[in-house]
Amino acid sequence: MTGPVLAVDQGTSGTKALVVCPARGVIGTGSAPVTPRYGAGGRVEVDPGELLTSVVDAGRRALADAGEPVRAVGLANQGETVLAWDPATGEPLTDAIVWQDRRSESLCAELAQYDEELRQLTGLPLDPYFAAPKMAWVRRELTREGVVTTSDSWLVHRLTGAFVTDAATAGRTQLLDLDHVAWSQRALEIFGLSGERLPDVVDAAGPVGITTAFGAGIPLTGLLVDQQAALLAQSVTEPGTAKCTYGTGAFLLAQTGHRPRRSTTGLVGCVAWRLGGRTSYCLDGQVYTAASAVRWLTDLGIVSGAADLDAVGSTVPDSGGVTFVPALAGLAAPWWRGDVRGSVTGLGLDTGPGHLVRALCEGLAAQVVSLTDAVATDLGTPLTVLRVDGGLTRSALLMQTQADLLQLPVEVSALPDVTALGAAAVARLGIDADLAPEQAVPAWRPSAVYEPRISADQAAERLAAFRAEVAALLDRSPAAGGGPGAS
Repeated sequence: MTGPVLAVDQGTSGTKALVVCPARGVIGTGSAPVTPRYGAGGRVEVDPGELLTSVVDAGRRALADAGEPVRAVGLANQGETVLAWDPATGEPLTDAIVWQDRRSESLCAELAQYDEELRQLTGLPLDPYFAAPKMAWVRRELTREGVVTTSDSWLVHRLTGAFVTDAATAGRTQLLDLDHVAWSQRALEIFGLSGERLPDVVDAAGPVGITTAFGAGIPLTGLLVDQQAALLAQSVTEPGTAKCTYGTGAFLLAQTGHRPRRSTTGLVGCVAWRLGGRTSYCLDGQVYTAASAVRWLTDLGIVSGAADLDAVGSTVPDSGGVTFVPALAGLAAPWWRGDVRGSVTGLGLDTGPGHLVRALCEGLAAQVVSLTDAVATDLGTPLTVLRVDGGLTRSALLMQTQADLLQLPVEVSALPDVTALGAAAVARLGIDADLAPEQAVPAWRPSAVYEPRISADQAAERLAAFRAEVAALLDRSPAAGGGPGAS
């Protein structure tokens, strides 16, 4: 049995750190905020120094809360956030371009002819969401100096001096050959990044270096991108199982085993993790706005916050004929139409706040159903259950709506901070080679299980109304030409 480890989850709006003991569970916690800046043209940036400070501060607070030493550190990261930096000094040369940033849209449009080739090489459709378009944009618009990488490589370099990225994070760049789990020279060429110095691609678990950022020297032994860390922590390790995280957006990942899959439905085929030199893969689908859509309702005064969803939604029995497509930042998988904007239809003089809340819950849940349907098509077999985590899972209304439209049980994680727990798991695996992945995560115990309460016919009717509105939105926005994965 190994001793406690420090797990750090560096996220979009903050960093959370846990000290996790195999025997006693979480024995220390710490957090620190991060404040992205939003601007015209889809700009979303953050000061890299704020990312590093948040990692150090959250980690030190968790260690102080635990009051005992740890054996190793694990780090989870945002995935597609990039920056340029000086490898000699470690100093940033640009702000960090956050995964939500859309300024590389015109660059993607220029490269549209390579979409299918890139999809076959890397598993990813051509979209500003991924790192490579942002990296190419940085080189074109900001600087040719230094190196340009995902944020994890910079953080790890500042913590240990190493120049690495884990295979799953590398798989989010659109520069990784999905079959060989190595940098693709052809993809680099397409993006105009040939000759770039890229970090070494390493396993999720294993010694990376020693950090003194949290006090005495501690080995960094675990690296994993955030959604894959949550996948591991939810014990989604067998093909055909899936989880969905309801955060700023909603992120559904389904395990596919040791063989890479190229989605035919608009999902993303990517690396789940590489452990002991052996790669596991997953299918991945995104909903751009989940908690951010709730914040939009909050800003309008419809609700006072996410905690108010159930109280306001329970004032009415249904959505009253209102259909809400919450594409407030565009449609992600399986449509990949960042140009599309949301809609609310079916409004009447009797429409109240409760109807809008229920319509939002149905719109979010229907988008997730679109992802699970795509997974079932790609795998050739339906899912049997969906495991969920994230802040919005505290809404019984949203979770019941999800089970109703999905027509499957929805199991809510009993464990908060599952991404950090995934980082703790790979840190433990990095110091104990005899552990199996499933032994490094807590036993799965849902805090609640939501079973469908409506018939399959009723679910189909509600989904049909949602899909009709999506089709209408797509018809009204033809300029994008359909986009990768559009239907």
